[in-house]
Amino acid sequence: MKILYGVQGTGNGHLCRALDIIPILQTLGEVDVLVSGIQADIELPFPVKYRLHGLSFIFGKSGGVDLWRTFMSSTVRLFIKEINTLPVENYDLIINDFEPISAWACQTRDIPCVGLSHQIAALHPASPKPEEADMLGKFIMKNYAPASTSYGFHFKSYNDHIYTPVIRESVRQLDPKDHGHYTVYLPSYDDAHLLKNLSKFPDIQWDVYSKHNKSKFTVKNVTINPIQSDTFVKSMANAAGVLCGAGFETPAEALFLEKKLLVIPMKNQYEQHLNAAALEQMGVPVIGSLKKKFDYAMEAWLNSKNKVKVDYPNMTREIVMNIVEKHKQ
Repeated sequence: MKILYGVQGTGNGHLCRALDIIPILQTLGEVDVLVSGIQADIELPFPVKYRLHGLSFIFGKSGGVDLWRTFMSSTVRLFIKEINTLPVENYDLIINDFEPISAWACQTRDIPCVGLSHQIAALHPASPKPEEADMLGKFIMKNYAPASTSYGFHFKSYNDHIYTPVIRESVRQLDPKDHGHYTVYLPSYDDAHLLKNLSKFPDIQWDVYSKHNKSKFTVKNVTINPIQSDTFVKSMANAAGVLCGAGFETPAEALFLEKKLLVIPMKNQYEQHLNAAALEQMGVPVIGSLKKKFDYAMEAWLNSKNKVKVDYPNMTREIVMNIVEKHKQ
């Protein structure tokens, strides 16, 4: 059986999930991997047959997605060319983790495509939604990577086709401790914003992982590190708490490691507001930004000992094998 596995390369979460899913697929058939997008910091330790430009959301520097740079980076002519030239008809099964090129190549040629992503679960009617409706964000998310059949991952299993998160094996094997520092991953803020706002809490040691710097340095009580998956995961495992965006994989791993969690959803990123709604419903505090008006909420979180308990069993192999068995040609 020939399998095409398409992975979104914006951010690191999809690629982290792929680290566990690809080896399972490789036991079931001949697997070609496709990665599209230009914002990831993680390299897959597997051959990648197709590296495509795709459609990437570009992170800004003050808490949101840079819509102008995102639009300018997404050349429509190149996007259409990648869709038209991808040979999806050569595969017996196509599995898609919110990857637009393989999804639209299947859509335009009436070829089945199995969606297996967090976004599918976040959009499902059974999942929590933010109070403010973002019709444009919802439209983009719904049509970004269409699938003929859908399965999803979320912070909770809201129905039979929504599973709890894939927690990487490397994270499951950790022995979490509390060394007193706080791990920070806010890729839509630049280092200047983080240094200015985090140094307002001088008694806290902040261990920041930054998309905007390639070398480690420390200013007062804030250490800025380049993003390296292993060191980031170790920092998180030994942290008193985790401050991050309202993505999916990092909050899920922080909850699995029984860490105190605070999230800041990105501006102009509907998925993060969906995630924030789900996390808030579970009891995780959510703030709007690093601005001064949220200092009290930040202080309250730092002084709190409340942790949200979750149960994320390792069912990745069972989930993937069931999906392949059900949809193979």
